[in-house]
Amino acid sequence: MRLIGLAVILTLNLMLPPAGEGQPPGKIPRIGILAVGIPTTYVSRHEAFRRGLREFGYVEGQNITIEYRYGEGTYERLPALAAELVRLKVDVIVAASAPETDAARRATASIPIVFALTGEPVGTGQVASLARPGGNITGMAGAELVGPGLFAKRLQLLKEAFPHISRVAVLRNPTNLNAPLRWQQTQEAAPVLGLALRLHDVRTADDIAGAFAAMTRERPDALLVLPDPFLLHHRASIAALTARERLPAITGIREYGEAGLLMIYGSDIADNYRRAAGYVAKILQGAKPADLPVQQPVKFELVINLKTAKALGLTIPPSVLGRADQVIDP
Repeated sequence: MRLIGLAVILTLNLMLPPAGEGQPPGKIPRIGILAVGIPTTYVSRHEAFRRGLREFGYVEGQNITIEYRYGEGTYERLPALAAELVRLKVDVIVAASAPETDAARRATASIPIVFALTGEPVGTGQVASLARPGGNITGMAGAELVGPGLFAKRLQLLKEAFPHISRVAVLRNPTNLNAPLRWQQTQEAAPVLGLALRLHDVRTADDIAGAFAAMTRERPDALLVLPDPFLLHHRASIAALTARERLPAITGIREYGEAGLLMIYGSDIADNYRRAAGYVAKILQGAKPADLPVQQPVKFELVINLKTAKALGLTIPPSVLGRADQVIDP
C-alpha cells in the first residue's frame, strides 16, 4: 500500500508544471496585492496566501516578488493604486474583495486578476459565469453564492442566543457592489425569525457616529454588520460604539471579533487567500483566468467573544457556545 501511495504522489507531482513555467527564462514573477484597508488588517490573510504559494514552490524574496498596495481605508485610493500595479507590469493582481477587483478591472483588461473574496461576481459584471469566467478575472467567491441561508444563519444565531430580540439594526455600506444583494438576502431571512430590521447606511467615518446616534434613539435589541472592507477598516470604532449601546452584534469577518464584536459567522477568509494562491500559481504556469472556474467558500467559522459577553452582562447558551470554532476568553 505504501508503494502504491508513493506512486500516486509521484504521478501527481509529475503532472504539475514546475514553478516558473510559463514565464520567460530568468524572469522572477511579480504579484501585486491590492487591498482597501491597512496592512495590519491582512496579516493572517497574506500569510495564508504566502503559505499557499509555497505549496506550489513559490517563496517570496527567492523566486517571486510581491508588491503590496493598501488603500488605508479609502475606496477612492484604489484606482490610483491599481494603475500603479499595472505600470509595474505585475504578472497577476490579487484583489482583496469586490471594490478592489472593480478597481483592478478598470485599470487593465490584460493582466490576470484573482479575487480572494467577492460576493457575487456574475451579478456585479466581474465575470461572465462561475464555470467560465471569461476575460482576465477569476478567484474565490464570497458567502453570497451559498445563498440566503448564510444570512439567515447569522440572524438565527442572534435569535438562538437571545430569544427576546425582535428589532435588529443593520449597518451597511451602500457603495459596496454587493450591498444590494446582501441586504436583500438579509431581508428575506428576517420575517421567518420574527425579526424587524432597520437599515443604517454608512458611507463615511462620520456616518458611523450618526448611525449609532440613531440607534440610541431607536433602541434596537441587536446589531448586524454587513461585510464590507470600509466598515472593516473602522471595526474598532464600530465595536466601541456597539459596546456603548450594549448591543449584542454579529457579522461575518473574524477581525471584528478580535476588535470586540460579540459573534462572527462567515467563511474562513484566510483559507480563501490560501486557495487563491493556487490560482495565482496556475496562472504563472500558463493557465488563463477565463478557464479557471470561480470557486465557492468551503470552510466556515463561528467565533464568539466571551470577553464582550461578560462586559455586556450577557450569557451565551451552551447550544450556541458549543458550536463555536473559536472562543475569545476574558
